[in-house]
Amino acid sequence: MKKTFYIFSSGDFRRKDNTLYFETEQGERRFIPVEDTAEIMVFGEVAINKRFLEFLSQKEIVLHYFNHHGYYMGSFYPREHLNSGYMTLKQAEHYLDQEKRLTIARLLVEGAAKNILRVLKYYSARGKQVEEQIESIQKLLPAVGECHETAALMAIEGNMREHYYRAFDEIIGLPDFIFEARSRRPPKNYLNTLISFGNSLLYTICLSEIYRTHLDPRIGYLHTTNFRRFTLNLDLAEIFKPVIVDRVIFTLLGRKMITADDFERGTEGILMKDKAKRSFVEQLEEKLKTTISHREIGRPVSYRRLIRLELYKLEKHLMGEKKYEPFVATW
Repeated sequence: MKKTFYIFSSGDFRRKDNTLYFETEQGERRFIPVEDTAEIMVFGEVAINKRFLEFLSQKEIVLHYFNHHGYYMGSFYPREHLNSGYMTLKQAEHYLDQEKRLTIARLLVEGAAKNILRVLKYYSARGKQVEEQIESIQKLLPAVGECHETAALMAIEGNMREHYYRAFDEIIGLPDFIFEARSRRPPKNYLNTLISFGNSLLYTICLSEIYRTHLDPRIGYLHTTNFRRFTLNLDLAEIFKPVIVDRVIFTLLGRKMITADDFERGTEGILMKDKAKRSFVEQLEEKLKTTISHREIGRPVSYRRLIRLELYKLEKHLMGEKKYEPFVATW
């Protein structure tokens, strides 16, 4: 699998013949292994030029931008090399047909809920008092199949996550990282800052994986397709947030790899320092490389590969070959 290249410093991207490199303001150079790079994530202040973008397009490398606060800003999404008019029509068909759209949206929410329950049961088996949250989510699960509009489905999904997030204080057990309530832009505490940062990273990773399929990222099913640039990556991320992002956060805090000292308060809320961002992406990359046994394939696959496989399953569903079944963790 190709890798992700992260940039936290400020400087310039440059192309030299058939290679790319990043030069920091101090004159240090980091060469980018273009044949092994799937995406570049930029957190620093960088300068680019047309030659650089042309080369990214040629090498099919996606470029993602984040602002000073770690919020996703946008992407350079090279011309889709696997673009398929047939698949786009199939995606649109399943979106415009209310029942077909609801079928996919319900499955996405069910997959997310079951992975949330897997995480909670994992910690319950290790002595964490989260039975109340498990019971509340299990009671809500049957209502997913009874929803007849996506707005109601989103409301149920939000309700389940509310119960889920209430278990975080018990799982983490650190006074500096109390959850309180889900808050975004700006996050109101350290834990919400970590969740927002991790989710942003996962949205862009999902977007990069969509680029390597025949699917159009602008047509989602749970999230409404409108003037927002991309929605399918948001749909896909719902399934993997509990088993990738949240588990990474629990590991980072449990091992004291990120502490309260790794944050600062700015005019627009709480910021993660670069050291914390680096720790987060290192742990995230470790998680994405981790392999689990896959019953259908009959061999171990990485979490990053699981994201791609989820997209292939969706393609088969859209073409009428096989009904989509969301990934549910078995550990």
